[in-house]
Amino acid sequence: MASAAVDQMLLGREDPKGFSFENCRRNAFMAKQGVSLPKARSTGTTICGVIFNEGVVLGADTRATGGSIVCDLNCEKIHYIADNVYCCGAGTAADTEFTTRMVSSRMELLKLRTGREGRVISALRMLKQYLFRYQGYVSAALVLGGVDVTGPALYTVYPHGSTDKLPYVTMGSGSLAAMSVFEDSYKVGMNEEEAKKLV
Repeated sequence: MASAAVDQMLLGREDPKGFSFENCRRNAFMAKQGVSLPKARSTGTTICGVIFNEGVVLGADTRATGGSIVCDLNCEKIHYIADNVYCCGAGTAADTEFTTRMVSSRMELLKLRTGREGRVISALRMLKQYLFRYQGYVSAALVLGGVDVTGPALYTVYPHGSTDKLPYVTMGSGSLAAMSVFEDSYKVGMNEEEAKKLV
């Protein structure tokens, strides 16, 4: 019935305007012949983090893509900030790498000046002020986590500089699927092994 409607629509016009249904018949014919049709492919980053009773677990995929092309299967998306602070990055790889290296060097200078290990909130403030200055043109979506004298802390930092503090976070194109898993399985007071398995 749908095929007849498509035929009727195409016969009435020489140059159809709007969406073209020409491939519908081809796809139906190919499916009948046993040819498998192409599947949708996920081509983005998923980064996440969760707080457990004594610390933070961060996780990221390792695939770097350029559009629909997989450029690198072993890309490191978890960046060192300080001995007690790490950060996952999604977005433009160069932006996340530069931003995290810059904050890492500033955290080291802070440690040398004060003689104490830097706090997670110090790295957060540096990141959010830098990203806010560029109003989202630096494409770095970050999950920042670490442990300091105040205990474990986990934050999301959006490319325009806004932040959230939550017990579990996800970012990137796969964040909705990851968040559904976290919402289903997260519980307060998890141990390290449970947190690793969840992430």
